[in-house]
Formats: sequence, structure tokens, C-alpha cells
Amino acid sequence: MTNPPERIVNFAIKLTLLHFHVIAFTHHTIGVDEIGKFHLEEGEVLQKMSLLKAQMNLKEIMYLSTCNRVEFVFVGRREIDEAFKAVFLNEFNPQWDDDHIRELLANAKCWNGINAVNHLIEVASSLDSMVIGEREIITQMKEAYAFSRKNKLSGDTIRIVMRQVVETAKKVYTQTNIATKPVSMVSLAYQQLKKKGLSKNSRVLIIGAGVTNTNMGRFLKKHGFHQFTVFNRSIERAERLADLLNGKAQPLDALKNHSGGFDLLLSCTGSTQPIITKDIYTSLLAGEEDEKTIIDLAVPSDIDKSVKKTFNVDHISVKQLKEVSDQNIALRKKELIKVRQIIFEAVEEFKEIFKMRQVEIKMRSIPERVKEIRSTALDKIFSRELEELDENSRELLEKILNYMEKKYVAVPMIAAKEMFAKKQEKHED
Repeated sequence: MTNPPERIVNFAIKLTLLHFHVIAFTHHTIGVDEIGKFHLEEGEVLQKMSLLKAQMNLKEIMYLSTCNRVEFVFVGRREIDEAFKAVFLNEFNPQWDDDHIRELLANAKCWNGINAVNHLIEVASSLDSMVIGEREIITQMKEAYAFSRKNKLSGDTIRIVMRQVVETAKKVYTQTNIATKPVSMVSLAYQQLKKKGLSKNSRVLIIGAGVTNTNMGRFLKKHGFHQFTVFNRSIERAERLADLLNGKAQPLDALKNHSGGFDLLLSCTGSTQPIITKDIYTSLLAGEEDEKTIIDLAVPSDIDKSVKKTFNVDHISVKQLKEVSDQNIALRKKELIKVRQIIFEAVEEFKEIFKMRQVEIKMRSIPERVKEIRSTALDKIFSRELEELDENSRELLEKILNYMEKKYVAVPMIAAKEMFAKKQEKHED
């Protein structure tokens, strides 16, 4: 049975942890487009978070924003009820009307205490990502915390939570196979392309300058490809991608006039009709008859069916890649039992870490209190007796008091550590 002092300590620590909160909006609840409305430019984050911290009377705050989630992590003593959350969102964006805020609140996910810690570990371990096992989220969380720490938005509680979050996510990625098999279309497309053995001098035509083709272009450039021509409806976007790849930019309607030939064609546009028709493909060949590689990542397909039937084409399609992706996702999901066990152990460990930290914080005052007691004893209570001592006796007394002061300060901390160590041993048994 827990003894009364320990029970009081546990209650006080649990109450302290209950001040730790997370409010999240994710692709599961409000969709990617709505999440985009939470995005802040880099220069806006400090001002906005500082305002929220002050206006909502928060001790600490951290802001995490990705393409599929936004999370507010904070420490505060106020009750986090619907009224608090409504004011919080209004302070975040005063342009949102009451109806919009009510709709957001209906889809907000909230956690506090140890449940909030567990949630953040799951997020960092990619269990709540669009694709399980994508490692990028742990980097995004580390950067969000580094920003809040650097700008003094966060403090001790978020610090020890994030340390446990990051360490646990690293264990998940290194001790399980949750991230070993690629599942994104871009990664899988490049894996398939590597098997073709194309020369790094291959002429690459890129049709479309969206996110997918940008990521694919980066992959190709990173691995030594260097001859790029980018076609896009918006010439400005084509130029941005071409600049990134040190290539050339062309408007999409110039595609039919391209006469430089190609070896690899990469296409991903939002068109509802095929971009590469039989006639355009014939023109693109510029009289060449050797096999060409096509990567078509568009849905629906950018390549007309007649092209694949008529010409010598090595075609990599979304359908092929999705089959591999589904297989790899299934393999990742098999690792979830191992991942859940790692997270469970990490949360249990965090409870003890947090308790120990709170004890350390409470004990910060002990050295000062001991010095005060010593000063009172020497200057007031025993001042007359001290005046009667010779110099050697005073020096000896000073040494004794210094020794006792150091040992007295250490005793409570040692006792606390031993208490938590014994609890941990029982837990492990």
C-alpha cells in the first residue's frame, strides 16, 4: 500500500501533469485544405505564439504545423473547456467568424496529462500520419520544439516531454521495421527507375510542376541526373522547378513543338484528359526508335492508352506502384504490436521521469533554507556562545557545519531517487 507522504507526492505530480495540453487538427478531422488555413509564415510564428501565450495566460507553448496537421502544445492552469478553446482560436485568427470556429471546435482533438504525452509519441512515431512509417514527422517535431525553446516560448515541462517523445520515436524507427519499406509514390517510382539502369546523362522531360514532380525531380537531381526540361501550364511554376533542377522551362502548349528528343518522361498533372496523345508522343520522339521510359504519376493518367499500345515504351504507372505500396503498408502494419509495446513502456517510464523532475524542482529551495537555518543559528540563537570560542574551535565548527550542510542537502534527493528506483524495480518485476 502506498504510504501517505508518497501518495501526496503522486497526487501533486499528477495534478501538475494535468496542466499539460494538446489541441490538434489533422487530415483525419478537417481535411488538408482546412489545415492550410492554420499555416503561418516563418516570420509570423513567434509573434502569434507570444500573443497566444500572453493572452491565454499560458506558461509554455509550442506550435507544430505540417501539411496534414497542426498541433498546439501548451502548459496552463486554466480549465480547457469549450469557451477557452473558442477564445484560443479567435486569438490565433481574429478573421475567423463564430460559425467557422464552432465547426473547427467540433472537429478538434484534445488531450491532457499523460494522454497528451502518449499522443505526441504516437505522432512522432508516425502512427497518426497519412502514411505509417514516414520519418519526416520526427524532424518536423524536433524543429518545432527547437524554435519554441530558442524563443523562450517553452519551458521545463515541454522540454522533458519532447525529450521522451524524440527518444521513443528513434527507438520505434530503429528497433522495428515500420519505416523500412518505401510506400510513397515518389520513393517507389524512383526504386523502379533504378532497376532500369538509365544513364545519368538521360534527357528528362517533366510534364507538370506540382509537388509530386518537384519531389521526383529532386530525387533525380540528387542521384546525378542533370538534363531537365520542365513543361507546365503556368510558366512561372515551370521556371521555379527548372531553376531548382538547373534545367529549362517551357509552357505546356510548347510540348508539341519539342524537338530535342528524350530518354525519360515524367508526367503528373491535374488534367482530366490525357496530355500525351499519340500525335504529341510521335513528335516528342523526334524520329528516335529506341525504348523510352515513362513514369506516369497522374490520376487519371496523363498518357493516352494508344501510346503504350503503339510505341516501344517501358511504362511505370500509379497502378503498379500502388500494388507495391499496399504490400509495404501491410508489412508496416504488422510492426504495430512492437511499436505499441515500445510506446507503452516509454509512457510508463515518462511517469517516473516526470515525478523525479518535479521532486528536483521542489527541492531547489532546500539549500537556501538550510543556509537560512544555519545563518539564524550562528547569528542569533548561538551568537553569545560563539563569541566565547577561540579561533581554532570556530574553524572546526565551521568545517562541521559545512560538512553537515552538504550532506543534509543531499539526503532528501538520495531518498527520493531510492524511492523511485525501488518503484521501478517492482514495476519491472
